[in-house]
Amino acid sequence: MSLDKTSLEIPESYRINNILEQNTYLVNGQLKPWSGETANVYSTISSTDSYKPTLLGSIPQLGEDEALETLDAACKAFDKGKGLWPTMKVTDRIACMETFVAQMKTKRDEIVNLLMWEIGKTLPDSEKEFDRTIDYIYDTIEDYKQMDRDSAKFEKNDGVYAHIRRGPLGVVLCLGPYNYPLNEAFCLLIPALIMGNTAIFKPAKFGVLLMSPLLEAFQNSFPKGVVNIIYGRGRVLATPIMKTGKVDVLALIGNSTSAKALQAQHPKSNRLRLVLGLEAKNPAIVLPDADLDMAIEECLAGSLSFNGQRCTALKVLYVHEAIVEEFNKRFSAKVDALKFGNPWEAGAKLTPLPEPDKPSYIQELIDDATEKGATILNAKGGETTDNYIFPAVLYPVNKDMRVFHEEQFGPVVPIVSFKDIDEPLDDIADSNYGQQVSLFGKNVATLSPLIDSLVNLVCRVNLNSSCQRGPDVYPFTGRKDSAVSTLSVHDALRSFSIRTFVASKDTAYNNAILEELLEKKSSNFISTDYIL
Repeated sequence: MSLDKTSLEIPESYRINNILEQNTYLVNGQLKPWSGETANVYSTISSTDSYKPTLLGSIPQLGEDEALETLDAACKAFDKGKGLWPTMKVTDRIACMETFVAQMKTKRDEIVNLLMWEIGKTLPDSEKEFDRTIDYIYDTIEDYKQMDRDSAKFEKNDGVYAHIRRGPLGVVLCLGPYNYPLNEAFCLLIPALIMGNTAIFKPAKFGVLLMSPLLEAFQNSFPKGVVNIIYGRGRVLATPIMKTGKVDVLALIGNSTSAKALQAQHPKSNRLRLVLGLEAKNPAIVLPDADLDMAIEECLAGSLSFNGQRCTALKVLYVHEAIVEEFNKRFSAKVDALKFGNPWEAGAKLTPLPEPDKPSYIQELIDDATEKGATILNAKGGETTDNYIFPAVLYPVNKDMRVFHEEQFGPVVPIVSFKDIDEPLDDIADSNYGQQVSLFGKNVATLSPLIDSLVNLVCRVNLNSSCQRGPDVYPFTGRKDSAVSTLSVHDALRSFSIRTFVASKDTAYNNAILEELLEKKSSNFISTDYIL
């Protein structure tokens, strides 16, 4: 059986007709021309009859000098807390963000198309990522307004008045991931900015060109130096920035190895706030009384949506021995029925992998597992084309196999049989990761103690559903090496800020000053105005 090739009939609206040469970078409010070294950006999706990666465009390969130039711009804009942006009225910062999102909405089609070509995300999922990001920005604005409303007051304790708000932390180095290069990058960048921080943002290696349509919107919407966008190799750019000690927040969604390496470069680690979304090895536990139809559908979506390239993907399935044979049979058939195609093809669930070396890595995991006793259960498992390897369902998987421990971040599904529930519980407890778990079952007497244990091992227990990030108003975090700080609409604003306040003894002298400050509205910080 051969893996179907993707169709070369590319609809006109999705064709790449012009090479996007990104020859500027955003620094200090200017789109600065770049005439130095560039790197070509290719899609693993072919536009020709014989397979050939498609050239999408090019990006600058900036160096240390340009990295430090953007850092200086961000530092100058923050000006140790005295800058225009950090001292601006809340309503004015909100107005800047509203200007940005209005301009961003006009770029939907262009960004959706680049999402498909750059990272192979399906058309519905690309549209969803864009629309969800727009909703996230508006939700962040509304939550920030409510935060300000809640702070628009004075408290009094022990004869001291206090006006308590949240203030910015300083300069943020923001590094986004390739799998959600728009949404997850903005889940860092947007709350960081709206709280009054200034930022240096470097897009991911894949999904880098889709930021190009937004550069002018950033330039037009924010004061100079507030947002700075650079291109190039992470080590070349991020390392010298961190070595200066001038970065106040490292905001990164990626892997823990990179995060640790960057932290180690900072000379004043106790002054560095971390906002990290890292790797995970989220398990599913399928109990013997689970609704198999539901469990199979949720595990299918959980393990193979966007080819399993999600930190929230189900990366190992624990299935009780009483039902594992039936589960494996039906699950494998469902996997083989998934359609492989280009992102714009109707019904395509599996799409080309953006990383050229990912198929060979997945093959290594498959070979290691089969050498150590696992079998590929599905007929198509492991079939390879130039830009894809079909998902392999592996069983039985044990702790000697790489796929048991490594976060595969791609299309391979390991299944482990268990008899005693302590087996998966002990594995989750011993794991380096602790983001989420999916729990499938019905018996409340069985579920209750399981839930009580699992909530102390991971940060989200999904009952009879696959792991996921959303809705974005819910906390998104993890234990151990899976995360630092919490990202959600509400929590992210707090992650990128600190409580700060003005205190005043209750005396006639002080009270007269406070009353005059409120009456004349001369302070942007001291305000009891209610934002509508």
